Amino acid sequence: MSDPFRSLLSALDITKSARTSEDIFVGSSEWTPLGRVFGGQVLAQSLVAASRTVDDDRAAHSMHGYFLRPGDANQPITFSVDRIHDGRSFTTRRTQAYQNGQPILSMIASFQIEDPGLDHQAEMPEGVPEPESLPTAADLIGHFDHPVARNWASERPFDIRHVSSPVYLAADENRVAHQAVWIKCINRLPDDPVLHRAALAYASDYTLLESIYRRHGLSWLTPGLKAASLDHAMWWHRPGRADEWILYTQESPSASGGRGLALGRMFSKDGVLLASVAQEGMVRIPALR
Repeated sequence: MSDPFRSLLSALDITKSARTSEDIFVGSSEWTPLGRVFGGQVLAQSLVAASRTVDDDRAAHSMHGYFLRPGDANQPITFSVDRIHDGRSFTTRRTQAYQNGQPILSMIASFQIEDPGLDHQAEMPEGVPEPESLPTAADLIGHFDHPVARNWASERPFDIRHVSSPVYLAADENRVAHQAVWIKCINRLPDDPVLHRAALAYASDYTLLESIYRRHGLSWLTPGLKAASLDHAMWWHRPGRADEWILYTQESPSASGGRGLALGRMFSKDGVLLASVAQEGMVRIPALR
């Protein structure tokens, strides 16, 4: 296993294909213990690919993507960008991520010039413990000799600390449909706003579905649990750094039909609302089928 921080930077270093004059890019895949591409990785890469075709004065403010097929972590990914619209204030791009000639993700992203306007935000929750006071994933599951446990404990490029007891091993007895985690890249990132937005997109896919698990007394070890991200939307409200502590609050307003919806908000440590996230995921339990 390579250094997870270097692996992240390498994956986000999308390169233009020399074989064509079209907007075709190629990115590497990070190693994963189960051999599948992490959804957050391909989201972030698709955003970077789209950003490479947009003027520097326009920053991503939203993206909407669908996960179409599992990706193979042992293969690179090809990204095709369509220049859908270039307006005076907004730019729209569509990115398709391919492996073996088949799309694994389809995403549309919108970019905007810096523009003055109305300004308000939801308030950051009060009374949340400081991230330094909470146990790391390595503290909680680092002693387990299992490839997934080792990966989550020490082989991810983000430090993730649950505010309440995590559901790695056991369910939350309170059965609430919400949780909060502190997240931060494990090393300092370059001062590139595109990279920080992409890194936040990457990290936004880590724990969002856990708000569904908590409501129904599930943990990652629930026998027969099958979960997968179906789609993902994200809105960047204000600039922020992915290598500084961010409080990621998450809640699930609904689950039905083998699917659950989860919503998230990302706050800087000083209370600035940086981004909002929405994701629907497949969550299946054999006993309920």
